[in-house]
Amino acid sequence: MIIFLYGPDTYRLKKKLKEIIEHYTKIHKSGLNLKYIDLQKDSFQDLKEIIQSIPMFAEKKLLILKNIFSNSDFVKKFSEQAEIFLKSKDIILFQEEKEIKRTHPLLQFLKKHGESQEFKFLEYQQLKNWVKKEFEKEKVRIDSPALHKLIDFLGNDLWQQAQEIKKLTAYKIKEKNPVITTEDIELLVRPKIELDIFKTIDFLASRNKKRTLSLIHQHLEKGDPPLYLLSLINFQFRNLLLIKSKEESLPDMRMIHTFHLSRELGLHPYVIKKTIKLTKKFSLEELKKIYKKIFQVDLAIKTGKTDPEIALDMFIAEI
Repeated sequence: MIIFLYGPDTYRLKKKLKEIIEHYTKIHKSGLNLKYIDLQKDSFQDLKEIIQSIPMFAEKKLLILKNIFSNSDFVKKFSEQAEIFLKSKDIILFQEEKEIKRTHPLLQFLKKHGESQEFKFLEYQQLKNWVKKEFEKEKVRIDSPALHKLIDFLGNDLWQQAQEIKKLTAYKIKEKNPVITTEDIELLVRPKIELDIFKTIDFLASRNKKRTLSLIHQHLEKGDPPLYLLSLINFQFRNLLLIKSKEESLPDMRMIHTFHLSRELGLHPYVIKKTIKLTKKFSLEELKKIYKKIFQVDLAIKTGKTDPEIALDMFIAEI
């Protein structure tokens, strides 16, 4: 029997894998025929020998294979000797924690001859439903504004979502009819991004150079390297440029949901929401000039042509 679990959402994939292993160990209690094969270290021959070996206690084996698609030698030999797998009475579980091209021959084979399940990242509505159900399991409710804020803060990182759900539940569970609110989210959950840079860029966008320089020097006094600060500024102006370009090409940005825009541009939803507010303070041409200037400052620092702290001060003064 062949089982194929794959996709980038490792949280749900691992949960499904755990369910399969727990079901197997309930039936085959010795656990001696549960084998893990990592094709980054093990070979096709290692796997072949395990499949052809006689199991202890006459139990069916559960073989869990990972990193199959990164081993070209395995893929080649598998295609030549696939009958070994198809005839086996053991459970052979292929696990791949990433997206795979639909045209890949091995993917097509596994989907045709086995039970397969793909774990894509959840879309916005799916994510909302998942978070609500996780709270319901804990006998806690989350109100709609809090649900939106939690998703804005953490996106579809289910590992982090699960961790924060446990934290929020522990905080509220002793209350009668506990409900998670936006105040709870803001108190206990921190977005997975650098928050201070938004404040700095906001002052810079408002042409408040004195306050911007004050914030930059607070970072420097704390020991943050100048190039690190410049990389944060570069990151945010790159985002501003991306979103401003998107605004220029669309008649109405309000028609695009933050979550979908974050997937398209590869940015965190919270970054998108904060950045959209800042784009109104710049023209597209201004952003292009600033982005080019950041590159020049970065090059000057890295080649030793200017002192890093002076370069940062000059950059801010020239915006």
